[in-house]
Amino acid sequence: MQAIDVVMLTKNSEHLLDKCIACIYQNVPVNNLIIVDGFSTDRTLKILDAANTRHGNVRVISMNGSRAKAREKGIAQVTTDWFLFVDSDVLLSKNWFRKAKECIEDGVGAVWGVNIDVIPSATAKSILRLQTLIASECFNLRGGTHDTLMRRDLVADIKIPEELHTYEDAYITKWIKDKGYKAVIGKDIFCLHYKPPANWNLRNAADGAILELKCGLVYSKNFRYIIYYPFFMFYWFLQIGLQNMKRLVTD
Repeated sequence: MQAIDVVMLTKNSEHLLDKCIACIYQNVPVNNLIIVDGFSTDRTLKILDAANTRHGNVRVISMNGSRAKAREKGIAQVTTDWFLFVDSDVLLSKNWFRKAKECIEDGVGAVWGVNIDVIPSATAKSILRLQTLIASECFNLRGGTHDTLMRRDLVADIKIPEELHTYEDAYITKWIKDKGYKAVIGKDIFCLHYKPPANWNLRNAADGAILELKCGLVYSKNFRYIIYYPFFMFYWFLQIGLQNMKRLVTD
C-alpha cells in the first residue's frame, strides 16, 4: 500500500500536538496530513506551521462547527484509497501502519488500534490490562476513531448529523458496517491517549459522560451498549478519581 492521507481534528491541542505529529510521521507513510482546526487560540497553528516546514505536506482547514461536520470536512479532502483518522492527543504504537496493513482483507472497512488512556497516577500492568479490555469492548459495541484506518470509498458519501459533537465516531463505524463491511481491532496496534489537563476534573468528566449518553440514547442501535453504559461511566469516573487522588497526596 502506498502513502495514505491522515486526518486530524484540532482545537487548542498544543499540550501533545508536536509529539503526536512526530509519532505519526515515524509510523505512517503520510501522503498529506489534513488538519481540520476549530480556530485554535493557543500554539496549535504555530506547531502545525512548523510541522509543514519540516514535512511539506501539512494542510490546515479552519472551520467552526461540531466534530461531525469537521470529520465530514476532513473526509472530503482525502484522495487516497485508505486514510487514517488520528486524534491530536494520542501517540501511535511502533510500526502502527505496518501492523495495521496485515488486517486489511476483503470485507474489512476499518481497522482500529486500541485506545489506552494514560492515567498519570496508575501505571500498574493490571490497570493497563483493564483499560485494554474495556476499550476493546467499547469499540466492539459502538466503534471509535482514535487511530482508525478506513476505506475512503465507504465514507465518501457520509452525512453525519450535525448535532453529533460526540458519538460521531460511532455513526461512522455504523455507516461502514451498514455497507456490509467489518470494523476490526488490529492485532498488536494501539495508541496512548494523553487527555488534556483540563479533562482531569470531575466537572468535565461529568459533562462529557452526559453528552455521550444523550447522543448514545438517540443514535445507538446497539441495545447492549445502553446496558454497558453505566459500567463505562463508572470506569471513566474511576480514572478521574485515581488522578485526583494523586494530586491530593502530592499537594
